[in-house]
Amino acid sequence: MVSESRKGPAASQTLSRGIQVLEVLADAQEALTVDRIAERLGVHRSIAYRLIRTLEDHGLVTRDAAGRIELGARLAALAAGIAHDLQAAALPELTAVANELGMTCFVAVLDREECVTLVSVEPRHAIASVAQRPGSRHPFTAGAPGRAVLSQLPAEEWPEGVTKEVREVTARGYADSHGEVIENLSSVAVPLPLRGHSPAALAVVYLSSAHGPAELAERLRAAAKAVRDALGG
Repeated sequence: MVSESRKGPAASQTLSRGIQVLEVLADAQEALTVDRIAERLGVHRSIAYRLIRTLEDHGLVTRDAAGRIELGARLAALAAGIAHDLQAAALPELTAVANELGMTCFVAVLDREECVTLVSVEPRHAIASVAQRPGSRHPFTAGAPGRAVLSQLPAEEWPEGVTKEVREVTARGYADSHGEVIENLSSVAVPLPLRGHSPAALAVVYLSSAHGPAELAERLRAAAKAVRDALGG
């Protein structure tokens, strides 16, 4: 069952539930039946059906051939408008890093107490690469991107339990992790501070690499500088 609100009662219960439908579908990463959505929301099927019909009318969800519900293409258009300038500036650098290193490169941004992937690029010719889908999220206390983001906040805002790790990121200029978000996957991230934007990180995620974390971080720092320069510092 999905709670009505992460932080206190919602101003509009209907709007909150509609957003929860989108979150349920995004988390599932597969098409779901109306009954399954209703179950996960903790509401009657008729309520879930009305929410889905409204979202369907706006192109935010669609039905597959079996009548199951999945996210609609309209969401991609809406997502493209999020930090459009940052996405546009980052995309060439992400592409260059991904193809040069043979690993997925992405930008993650701070969203309350989570790290959210804003834009990502997978390597063009890699035999095997890790998918890091835009919109994927994890707690900012876990993984290299989270610590790179936290390092840009005042020390008094660092969560208990990660202060030592974040202090290390601040000192050496990059974060690395292994198996913290997804088992067997490694990540290296560097801070991406930008005027007018939430704290962000530029990162790579991979299964294995001939390059050490410090070497990967050096390449990421160069890419981060190029992104900042493209946005005017």
